[in-house]
This record gives sequence, structure tokens and C-alpha cells, in this order.
Amino acid sequence: MTQKLMQRLRRHLARDEQGSMTVEFAIWFPLFMVVLLASIELGVVTVRHTMLERSLDVTVRDIRIGTGNAPQHDEIKAQICDNIALVSDCEENLRLEMVHNDLRNWQAIPATADCTDQSAEASPVRSFSNGLDNELMVLRACLKFTPMFPTTALGDAMHKDANGDVGLIATSAFVQEPR
Repeated sequence: MTQKLMQRLRRHLARDEQGSMTVEFAIWFPLFMVVLLASIELGVVTVRHTMLERSLDVTVRDIRIGTGNAPQHDEIKAQICDNIALVSDCEENLRLEMVHNDLRNWQAIPATADCTDQSAEASPVRSFSNGLDNELMVLRACLKFTPMFPTTALGDAMHKDANGDVGLIATSAFVQEPR
């Protein structure tokens, strides 16, 4: 008896195609959403990084052109934040590091950038020196931001600090002009 009932149900349900699009939608929609959100996140990160690079380059260009003027940390940070667009709380989330380097005795700067961490105690700037005349100066900026979609594929893959912020790093170099 149950065999006949099962056979009838199979025949009836096998012919019924109602809801077949729902299954395809349920399978493909999450994949499309992950791709869409990752694309948006990647676009925003790229724009922020490009704006940081541009702002750092403009600031370094102004330092190179302004002979005799050795701007201090706060002045450089304010100038970078003035030149950058589409970034909120730049003054709080930007950290600068400037070191002098000898071209004849090259010492690579540390691989890990000095970035802010809102969850940790405030710490002083790692290294910031204006250098002497005709010295090569390496300026590195680290800008922290919170991802738009931190739980999606791209947002989850980014290296985050304890506060959930991601760091963007830009580096530039210039020669300290004689004063």
C-alpha cells in the first residue's frame, strides 16, 4: 500500500515544475550578492588608497619645492588630511612615520607600518625626524578605516586590528633640500 502511494506521489511531483526557479534563485542569489558586495568594497578601498597616495604625493611635492622649510609632524599630517577627500576622521586615523636613509648605506625601513589602533593605548610616533641637508627622507603614512561590509568575503579577508579597522599604507621619498 505504501509503495503504491509513494509511486503515485513521485509521478505527480516529478511532473510538477512549480517552484523550480525558486531553487535556482536560492542557489545563485547569495553568490551574486557576495560578488556585488565584494566589488563595492574593493572599489571603496581602491578609491581611499588612491586618495591617500595622491595626498601624500602632493604634500611631499610641496615639501620638496619649499626649500628652507622643514615642516613638522603636525603640519605634514594636517596638509595630508587637507588634500585627501572621501575619508572621514583623517586626523585621528592617520599616522605618519618619517626616517632618513643613507643612499650609500641603505637600511630598509621596517616592513610593518606604524598604524593607529583605537582599541589600544595611545603610543607616540615611532620615528619622525626632519633630517639634515641633502638627506634622503622616507615618509610613510598609514590610514585606518572600517570596512563597509566587514563580514563579506573581501571584508573578512582583510587584516584587521582589534577594533575591526583596516590599514592602508602609502610611502614616498624626497631629498631634504639645503636650508
